[in-house]
Amino acid sequence: MGSQIRENETTPGRRAPHLSNRPSVHGMDVSGHQNRVDWNYWWNQGMRFAYVKATEGTGYTSPDFNHQYTGSYRVGMIRGAYHFALPDRSSGAAQARYFVRNGGGWSADGRTLPGALDIEYNPYGPKCYGKTPGRMTAWIRDFSDTYHRLTGRYPTIYTSTRWWNDCVDGDFSSTNPLWIARYNDFIGELPHDWGYHTFWQYTSKPLDKNLFNGTYEQLERLALGR
Repeated sequence: MGSQIRENETTPGRRAPHLSNRPSVHGMDVSGHQNRVDWNYWWNQGMRFAYVKATEGTGYTSPDFNHQYTGSYRVGMIRGAYHFALPDRSSGAAQARYFVRNGGGWSADGRTLPGALDIEYNPYGPKCYGKTPGRMTAWIRDFSDTYHRLTGRYPTIYTSTRWWNDCVDGDFSSTNPLWIARYNDFIGELPHDWGYHTFWQYTSKPLDKNLFNGTYEQLERLALGR
């Protein structure tokens, strides 16, 4: 997750951010690039949640999703699935349905995070997928509203401030948790209208590491939909 943000914005490899007394929970995200993950090792390193890539567009499912998703759960992590958006290939509704059918659903078991929409630089063409900010906003809303109808939850949105402010002009701050990618020791400016972040991906070395903005009990409440 975030390979195009890394390529277009920064050189990752930062240490863990200094957070003083702010509560936070450490976590990670993985895809087929990691293949078999040593979940016990990462649990012992303090990771307590994980997001796992499930799908991309409407034609790709990660061959590693099932063992990664199950492995993170078995070791004790709260986990969720994520979808890499290809807004120029099919509608937001079609991609939300594909995501839910292939591992991106949600259950109120206290161990499942709402699915995440990875929306960022286009790895296959124009940065904003050939869409105006208004059309991109409509696509994201189509995905988000469809996911909500299917699961009862709004998806977390993973993005960067620079990409979002260039490619999107809508406001999702009242419905969708923000997962911000910024490879630095500070989080900086957030995308339009979000007053706070829920997750922060701060490095990709040796893999993608994240912080939840709150206590472990608050992370559990997010998983439960409270």
